[in-house]
Amino acid sequence: MRALVTGGAGFIGSHLVDALLARGDEVAVVDDLSTGRIENLEAALEAGATFDRLDIRDGDAVGAAFAAAGPELVFHLAAQMDVRRSLVDSAFDASVNVVGTINVLEAAHSSGARRLINASTGGAIYGETEVMPTPESVVPAPVSAYGQSKQCAELYCAWAARARGLETVTLRCGNVYGPRQDPGGEAGVIAIFAGRLLSGEQPTVFGDGSARRDYSFVSDIVAANLLAAGQPSPGGPYNIGTGIDSSVLELIEAIDAAAAPGEAPLDPLFAASREGELQRSSLDVTLAREELGFSAATDLQTGVAATVAALR
Repeated sequence: MRALVTGGAGFIGSHLVDALLARGDEVAVVDDLSTGRIENLEAALEAGATFDRLDIRDGDAVGAAFAAAGPELVFHLAAQMDVRRSLVDSAFDASVNVVGTINVLEAAHSSGARRLINASTGGAIYGETEVMPTPESVVPAPVSAYGQSKQCAELYCAWAARARGLETVTLRCGNVYGPRQDPGGEAGVIAIFAGRLLSGEQPTVFGDGSARRDYSFVSDIVAANLLAAGQPSPGGPYNIGTGIDSSVLELIEAIDAAAAPGEAPLDPLFAASREGELQRSSLDVTLAREELGFSAATDLQTGVAATVAALR
């Protein structure tokens, strides 16, 4: 199988690239390296993956890369993921997540791809809702520009299926964490806090620490992508997560439990909550279990320990 991964040098994308190569696929990667790292692809490139450095907002460059790769499957993970940036520069957020997605959809169709797996957000797309855990039947009402742009990208994927005949499957992922996530970035609280543990610095908790999310280990997200790629009849969108939400304070406990002898436990500094952040996000993953056969295999304690060990 020929596969192309947008955002393939990133945290999630590079793990997906490794999994595709391990099952014998030919893999092409496109990434602008704004947040991804070429080091994440060292083993993949040695194993025969190809790499094009490009910005998905450049439609001509995207089209040329797809034409050269001739993918049967496309995994679209390239995105602007920072909720805070989306609020201060919504036009940039939309240019990547909406216009960039349109470019990828058009290139996938033009190059003869059969199916595109679209990475969306289960955390930001539903907004403030009282339906917990939240199923896919809840109408999205994002409170951040990031969530709004990802919803718009989903709608364009559905349009491409109707108008272009391109099979599309959207996965609404929980808060993903694991090895290769940047501990110095703005997103990825587990990686950030694990980095603080190892450096002996204080982490900042925005709010009182009671905010809850469905934290999903990266290998489970990769497994969901592969299941969606192999599903006989595309459906969705699908919530992808553990079905269990955890608080920030519970995260801190799990990270402290992974500390090595002599490492001081985290001593968080509390600050005001940030605009656009939800108090709780909890995903109902029943549909993914029933239609994709997906169930998360990694509990929080195991995943956090693996993340800390990888950073160490």
